[in-house]
Amino acid sequence: MLMFVFLSLFYLSHARNLDDYPFRNVSLSFEKRVENLVGLLSLDELVDQMAHGGASRNGPAPAIPRLKINPYQWGTECLSGDVDAGDATSFPISLGMAATFNYDIVYAVARATSDEVRAKNTESTSKGNYDFHTGLSCWSPVINIMRHPLWGRNQETYGEDPWLSGYLGQAFVTGLQGHDSRYVEANAGCKHFDVHGGPENIPVSRFSFDAHVSERDWRMTFLPQFKACVDAGSWSLMCSYNRINGIPACANKQLLTDILRNEWNFKGYVVSDEGALENIYTQHHYTDGLLNASIAAASAGTCLEDGSTGDKAGNVFANLGDAVGKNMLSIDVLKDAVSRLFMVRMKLGEFDPPEMNPYTKISTDCIQSDKHKNISLQAALESMVLIKNNRANGLPNGATHSTCVVGPFIDDPTLLFGDYSPTIMVDHVTTPLAGFKKYLYADKINSAVGCEDGPKCTKYNSDNITQACLGVESIIVTAGLSRQIESEGNDRADLNLPGSQLQLIKDAAATAPGAPVFLVLFNAGPVNVSWALEYDQVGSILVAFYPAQATGEALGMIFSGKYTPGGRLPFTWPKSLNQFPPIINYTMVNRTYRYLKSEPLFPFGYGLSFTHFKYSDLNIEPATIKAGENVTVSVTVTNIGERDADEVTQVYIKWDDRVSAAPIRQLVGTKRSFIKQATDNVKKLQFTITAEQMQVWTTKWEIPSGKMSVYVGGQQPDQTKEVPSNILNGSFQIES
Repeated sequence: MLMFVFLSLFYLSHARNLDDYPFRNVSLSFEKRVENLVGLLSLDELVDQMAHGGASRNGPAPAIPRLKINPYQWGTECLSGDVDAGDATSFPISLGMAATFNYDIVYAVARATSDEVRAKNTESTSKGNYDFHTGLSCWSPVINIMRHPLWGRNQETYGEDPWLSGYLGQAFVTGLQGHDSRYVEANAGCKHFDVHGGPENIPVSRFSFDAHVSERDWRMTFLPQFKACVDAGSWSLMCSYNRINGIPACANKQLLTDILRNEWNFKGYVVSDEGALENIYTQHHYTDGLLNASIAAASAGTCLEDGSTGDKAGNVFANLGDAVGKNMLSIDVLKDAVSRLFMVRMKLGEFDPPEMNPYTKISTDCIQSDKHKNISLQAALESMVLIKNNRANGLPNGATHSTCVVGPFIDDPTLLFGDYSPTIMVDHVTTPLAGFKKYLYADKINSAVGCEDGPKCTKYNSDNITQACLGVESIIVTAGLSRQIESEGNDRADLNLPGSQLQLIKDAAATAPGAPVFLVLFNAGPVNVSWALEYDQVGSILVAFYPAQATGEALGMIFSGKYTPGGRLPFTWPKSLNQFPPIINYTMVNRTYRYLKSEPLFPFGYGLSFTHFKYSDLNIEPATIKAGENVTVSVTVTNIGERDADEVTQVYIKWDDRVSAAPIRQLVGTKRSFIKQATDNVKKLQFTITAEQMQVWTTKWEIPSGKMSVYVGGQQPDQTKEVPSNILNGSFQIES
């Protein structure tokens, strides 16, 4: 009885003095505060903080009432806006954002997304709501390489190039996290780490897949964009489902400790993909049970589990207490992991008075604000890529008496959004049909869907198409894929347009012979458009990706000539699947523009315009460098056409032919510039080629001596398909 009274008095006194704990002292460094907090936690509390970082029943991380620490929700998706968290402004899918080739617009989208995430988190936590998607820790961006056209998740990536993916990934990370000297607005989580790029389900499952990769390809293709993410200050990475050369990514010490922590000095936390820790045992059979799976993952450097359940039956890290109790794992491993988690929560401002944190003042009024809607529209405009445009019958579309707008995408808002998009706010969505009715100068606009079951188009009504297009002066056809056909867990089997979509295009064209056909594609992975490319009646092909809420507005502005498209393809569009190795083969030989030896249908970096540009005055300094030094490249770009427009300048390097370890060529810089066509029609641009970009991996990083060629223009050098601008080339010499 006396002992009970003593303990009661102790805990009452303890509760009254919680604010005296160093972890509550705002005058101390975050490091000192985290050290104090983690030192107060019991083994069970350490385990609970590591075991509940995920979706649905697995989260949130539980409260610690005796320390007045609230729950924390680690699971939030921010890929193209605040996902599944109620009202939110939506932005184009990541692959479309990559097609902008524009750091600034990716940064602006991330800033807008972060504001909405923070505003809704403040509102949710004030009501004691810690549900999935209410937190401040984003599982975004996705910076895996788009290495095969049929992968279902291509749409989530920034395309096929490691440098561009890292460059745009850095824009997203810095935009999302903000620039306050003390606080992070919302923390980024770059994924999926690593060597992850399909398959999802064809021909085998992603949950058990073993990616066999050479050390050179790993270092030069699959790791650089993640290093860029770390260099930008991302506080989290997500380890992937697959094995890498036999070892599950989430239990891979070489990846998570040797490279990530020791080589790159990463200070943040690693969270598993959902169920990835269970898969170590159940799918990969790498361990003989969940206990050893928990030891393997924690020892390798995984800090937080995004599990499928909240109990030991499916929650792997729930076994960590047993591992420590049996002397199979040091408690210091747990303390290090939990320290990383609480450091992020400190940086997010959880343990400081709200009035100290500028981000707590952001209101939900920012959702669908004029500023955010304008960013969404600008991103949609910049993302669209014109890949065919005949001089005689191409875009922009002039005034006509009659037009037909047909195809499965014309008026269904749900088809305009990619995977991991925000909740669709229909009142803020403009469909293609609505956009064309607003902007096109046509006395009559007929419309028909044709595909009665959506983009799958297995139920095709040709009569609807012919009735809509009979006798019209111009034809707009929408075609493509959608989340029904390409998505997480869902690879494609071939490059063909689904079902009867190709027949729909042919029927529309045949119904009004001589009328120009404008084809708008809604897709991420490339599709077979060879018929439309070769058929002269098809005057233009515009790749729209999944532009989200501003789709119709953007299309209307482009078709009417109010905006000139300037997007570039962030991937290689093949003529056939035979040009690439199978999806399960992780060699980079004959894959992406960096290693492909055959001619594609459309090259990486390709995109047309309504105007023309001229490059001049290329200057490369110094002409000779020592290995380890940088080079400065300057160039002048002039708009010599008849329209104000954006130009995407691209800088490539090519190593001496004797350097067998190098790619064929490598993008090392890009800049999207708005250039007027009359006065002020000249831009002077400058780029830095860094020593790091000159490296190749042999058995270590090396900078080969010899000649380095430099190419500057609106596309890659040495391409059969050309954009309306020239390419300049020069070189510099590297001395060892």
